[in-house]
Amino acid sequence: MLDQIYWLAAVTVLGVLEQAYFILQVIYARRLFGISPPKISGPPEFERIFRAQVNSSEYFPIFLALLWQAGLFFHQGLAAALGLLYLCARYCYFMGYKASSSKRLAPLYFSAGVLWILIAVSALGILHFFLSHYVGLNILQFLTA
Repeated sequence: MLDQIYWLAAVTVLGVLEQAYFILQVIYARRLFGISPPKISGPPEFERIFRAQVNSSEYFPIFLALLWQAGLFFHQGLAAALGLLYLCARYCYFMGYKASSSKRLAPLYFSAGVLWILIAVSALGILHFFLSHYVGLNILQFLTA
């Protein structure tokens, strides 16, 4: 079983480390701008960093669920590759948002596109599982015949 999930686990750990990095960036920004918790407002530079971290953490559970569903039901390698693309896009999103709110848009759209692909791959994998296990219809046999 572990040979079927090691790439997914590695991408998950990278994602957790990325989230930790984003949190550290907020902590450093709080110190730099003198903003003590629970305050969440301050100079635009701080607010952009804070929003980038919050936005990224809001999407992280969605990403994890889709990563694992796509990897378990469709293909681990493809899901892991898409996961790495997503994490790279989120890093670019964070750094772009940190610099300027307009620089977040291209990475945001790209990461959303990757999530849509993960949704599609997950849905196809789950559909194939249900059809093959409960209906006895193996789509892959029809496609290769």
